[in-house]
This record gives sequence, structure tokens and C-alpha cells, in this order.
Amino acid sequence: MGSFDALVSLCKQRGFIFQSSEIYGGIGGFWDYGPLGVELKNNIKQSWWRRVVQMRDDIVGLDAAIIMNAQTWVASGHVEEFTDPLVDCKQCKKRFRADAIAHNTCPECGAVGQFTDVRKFNLMFKTYVGPVEESAALTYLRPETAQGIFVNFQNVLVATRKKLPFGIAQIGKAFRNEITPGDFIFRDREFEQMEIEYFVKPGTDEEWHQHWVEERLRWYIEDLGLRKEKIRARALPKEDLAHYSKGTFEIEYDFPNKGWAEIEGIANRTDYDLKRHSQHSGKELTYFDEETKEHYIPYVIEPSCGVDRIFLALLLDAYHEEEVRGEKRVVLKLKPQLAPIKVAVFPLLRNRPEIVQKAKALAQALRKDFTVWYDDTAAIGRLYRRQDEIGTPFCVTVDVQSLTDNAVTIRDRDTMLQERVPIERVASVIRSKLQL
Repeated sequence: MGSFDALVSLCKQRGFIFQSSEIYGGIGGFWDYGPLGVELKNNIKQSWWRRVVQMRDDIVGLDAAIIMNAQTWVASGHVEEFTDPLVDCKQCKKRFRADAIAHNTCPECGAVGQFTDVRKFNLMFKTYVGPVEESAALTYLRPETAQGIFVNFQNVLVATRKKLPFGIAQIGKAFRNEITPGDFIFRDREFEQMEIEYFVKPGTDEEWHQHWVEERLRWYIEDLGLRKEKIRARALPKEDLAHYSKGTFEIEYDFPNKGWAEIEGIANRTDYDLKRHSQHSGKELTYFDEETKEHYIPYVIEPSCGVDRIFLALLLDAYHEEEVRGEKRVVLKLKPQLAPIKVAVFPLLRNRPEIVQKAKALAQALRKDFTVWYDDTAAIGRLYRRQDEIGTPFCVTVDVQSLTDNAVTIRDRDTMLQERVPIERVASVIRSKLQL
């Protein structure tokens, strides 16, 4: 694993992540995902969706609106409870979270004991619905995707006729006006969540809570390929629980610059959310149990993770620096199924039109099955290094011999071993290596 700063530099240089609106000086807590970043991000989301929705018969999907009726956030407790303790430095006028002030010292100017009293700061972004701000309805950009699931509980129940236990999954943007965003994409103001609300019969909730902790750990290790020793589940002490939580586990990753830090929370939300929305809306949000012939409000287990933090953990886990024949090789050892580019195709000699044409034709043919990168802008050694840096598992080179034997060389990213393969078998060989 390399340094955090080295990875941040690589992300910009190779097109994973850019500072949002950078040409205007940027804006804190907002990031743009570049050509490679958007591919990797989509692969993470697709892996999660396949695991929790497509491979199960007890979870269905949802895509709720970002803007919701403002009463949603009153009922959920966000208007009252979703706050951070805030202080201002009287010396430099900078604003900080109260828990970020070490030994009562300003991290900006070094002033000691020069802070305002602690105030509560709501983290939701306000917005207005309607053409004229003065008369428009005040609402908020959602700070989490979960409430869109809760308010649609009955809609999904009626449409799908699911029986308990069952879940609703959603991937979507959320927004929090963090006081101190930072650590690259670790703490953002705009981020993407992957959340499940898993509805269970009261009394079975603790069993299902443990089930989801184990299931989510398996996804990180088996599907994402994170190293077992770098990931763990930790039960939060009671004093750290959210107002709605009966118990919460955090799945943490051992970040090189932070130590153990959360990438997913798995909370037992009891019947808090459905009960609150039922009270505030006047609508019945109960489940009828056919076996017991009773109506009750289900309990909810919520695995909730941030795509951006997982993205960061995945890159840090994959980043390696090695020495090969006296030179440093940077390689992202991403699980091949997650790599932004699966196959890179090169002509060995770019000044030979017949080799270039054959390489371009092969790249085009492979695009039907894989994400492909064609490159003829440098010598073959440098082209290999570029692909190692972005995690491409396989490079295919068309050379002079290819013109006579109609075969090419496939190079493996991790072992750097090469094998000669007939062109007509390249797609099937790579598909087999990717276990597709």
C-alpha cells in the first residue's frame, strides 16, 4: 500500500477524481469523477446491486426523488436532531466542529481559548420549490436516501406483495452541509449512498441485525476483494447511538492516514421511522401478518454505506508500489471484475499501418464484451506502466508476427506473464480469466 498523498495525486493525474469547478478555485466538499472514476464507481454500485437485489428474492429496488415534502424531514427528526456542535474562532473567524478543536486550540491560526459558545448547526441544505423564493415552499436536499424508502413502504408492499422479512434497496445522491469536509473524498457535502431498509417482525430484529453484519462483511471481502485484516465490524457504545437506533454496528476500514474509520453503518432502527411517518401523515404504515392475523409496524435493519468512502478504501487497498528491474512500478491491484478498464490493446509498432489497423479492429471487436482502452501514443513498456497504474488486468499487444500467425500476446497485470493467443480466442480467454 502506498501513501495517501500518492494516491490522491494518481487520482487526478489518471482521471479518477477531479476537484469540482477547479478552474474557479474549487468548492469544498464537492468532487467530480473523471473517465476512470465513473467506471469504477459504477462497477462498485453494480456489484452491490447484484449482491443485495438481483441475487436475492427478498429485496426489491427503488429510486426515490431527491426533493421531498418538507414534512418528511420533520417526521424523521432531521429538522430537530440532524445537527453538529459548532464553534467560531474569534481570532481568525473560521468555523469548526466543536469536537475538532484539540486542547481548545484553533487548527487554523493556533489561538488558544478564543472560541464562541457551542451552537447547534443543522446539516441539511435548504432549497425552495416554486418560481418565486418569497412565496415558494421551503424544503431540503435529502441528507439520506432512507426516508424515500420509508414513505414508499406501503406503495412497495402493495405493488410487490412481499411477505416479511423483506427489504427495499436504493442507490442515490445525498447532501450534508458538513462544517469541516476533508480527507479527500472521505467526508463530502455531496455523496452517494447505497442503503437497504430490511423490514422484519419485532422480536426477530436482533437475529437479522447480526445476519446483515455478517452478510455485508462478506461483500467487502468476497466481491470487492478488500483484505480481511483491513476491515472489521465494531458495535457502537450506547452513548454514540443515533436517536432512532436500538443498536448499531459500524464496518470500518483501516485507512493509512486515519486508522480505523467507518465505511458502513448497520443500524437497528426499530419501528421508529414508520411510526413517525404514520403519526405525521395520518396514513397507516402497518403490515398484516397472514399467519397471526394481526397488524403491526415492522422493525427495520438498515445497512447503509457511502459509495465514495468505499471507492477510496478500494483504491487505497489496491495501491501498490513495486520494484521491477530496478524501476518503480505503481500498480492498482483491483479485483479484475471491478477494474475501470478490463482490456487495453496496443500495436507494438505505431509506424506500421497494417499493425495499427489490426489492433484497432481487435479493440473494436472486444468492446462488445468489455471496457477497452486503445493506445498507440508511446513505447510498449510505457503503455504497460500506464495501464498498471489504473488497474487494467489485461493488456493485448499486436506485433509483427500477428500479421502472419493471426495471434496476439496477452499480458497479466499482477504476474506480468505473457501468453500467445489466437485472435479469435482473445475474447473467450479474457472472459474466462475475468470469471464472467
